[in-house]
Amino acid sequence: MPDILRPAMMKDRVAHITCLAALMGIIVPGIAVAAANSNDPIENPPRLIARTYNSGFPQAHDTYNGMGTGSDGRIYYVLSSEAYDVGAQMFCFDPRTRQIRHLGDVTEACGEAGKRTIVQGKSHVPFAEANGKLYFATHIGYYSIIDGQEKMGIPPAGWKPYPGGHILAYDMRSGKFEDLAIAPEGEGVLAMNMDTARGRIFALTWPSGIFFRYDLPTRQMRSFGKVCAEGENGKGPTYRTICRSIAVDPTTGSAYFTTSEGTIMRYRADNDTLEQVKGDDLRKDYFGLYDPTSPGHMGYNWRQTTWYKPERAIYGVHGNSGYLFKFDPASERVEVLDRLTSVPSQRSGMFDQFSYGYLGFTLGPDGHTLYYLTGGPIYVNGKRLKGKDSTAMGEAKGLENLHLVTYNIPRRKCTDHGAIFYPNGDRPLYVNSIAMGKDGTVYFLARITENNHTRTDLCSVSPPFKPVRKKTK
Repeated sequence: MPDILRPAMMKDRVAHITCLAALMGIIVPGIAVAAANSNDPIENPPRLIARTYNSGFPQAHDTYNGMGTGSDGRIYYVLSSEAYDVGAQMFCFDPRTRQIRHLGDVTEACGEAGKRTIVQGKSHVPFAEANGKLYFATHIGYYSIIDGQEKMGIPPAGWKPYPGGHILAYDMRSGKFEDLAIAPEGEGVLAMNMDTARGRIFALTWPSGIFFRYDLPTRQMRSFGKVCAEGENGKGPTYRTICRSIAVDPTTGSAYFTTSEGTIMRYRADNDTLEQVKGDDLRKDYFGLYDPTSPGHMGYNWRQTTWYKPERAIYGVHGNSGYLFKFDPASERVEVLDRLTSVPSQRSGMFDQFSYGYLGFTLGPDGHTLYYLTGGPIYVNGKRLKGKDSTAMGEAKGLENLHLVTYNIPRRKCTDHGAIFYPNGDRPLYVNSIAMGKDGTVYFLARITENNHTRTDLCSVSPPFKPVRKKTK
């Protein structure tokens, strides 16, 4: 179980919680009663203070993945938009100068500016780097909500439907974009990874869950069709939540993803085929019980993964339960390791509030430590703040803290470093991204409210991760 750092002496700011809870539609019984001055590390976890930045894009909305660290040490990220006519924007942050540079409009990079098609509203994938270029993909950010679920946005009068997500390359030296390919059937790109040695890109589309690969040397694409029934475009028995992470084994060039039933799928680089892994799967009792045909959860899908070179293995986290696991592609074996959640979450015995789990999971600059940005319950007057019971899409079901948890792989040591707050006491919300600075600084994209306006923007927490002690009155 995780070690927790010594608790900070602090008192919940009831007015602040009331305001945030009201914004999220949460009713907090008895909130007018002063919160207890508790030294309990579960009710009052240690605090880490995040630094915020302003990229100059006030329309920026929630971003999932959409960031990474270049070999030049800079942090590259895409800020999303939920508008039909305002596209996502790409930026670069230089940790040495603390300067942010606007790199371009993603819709323009796709050659679609002025075409009056629904814009490229986001990038839903991490960056992959090869030969001085960053490779990534685009996705729709404008949705229509039908039966409580996100669907392709219906274009307003005078506008045309979304044309499909693109595979893009950004040259870090020249600053130029290259439009490589467009996803099959006009779908957005939900997940992407790359075999950088062989120049092969793998992707899953939304909403139907089409798997395809794109070969850079030949500039050829191959679609393998729908791999999870009708994906998130289905209804009833044909509905399946689509995997959000594709793992690549660089030793073989094979790629792996999952289905909501827990099946592990493998793309074989040696014969350009797709197959099921027979040796093991993710249908684990520890992960919970799920109906793969119902929306609002990831089922038995893994949520996020990373390759760990020393063991030639994939490390990943199951979204809803927060369990860390190891998958060995050679032996086709899954090993469940630890519940990689905050200590308050573990003690509460409950799942966290984000219905799909968290994407902010990556390997740190030492090559041996996993970093995970995850949830933690809020306690008011000794009671856990409860969100809504269910949802039909990926969203926060209630207000929660954001915790930084690390896991040292060789020592099998898990540490909850505490809850992250802004200097003014606000909580970072809707965090599903992470990038690691070469000095160990953790970067992420989160909602920030300033002057009564909320936007999503860049934030950071710098090492060493020491909790701040808040004085009690």
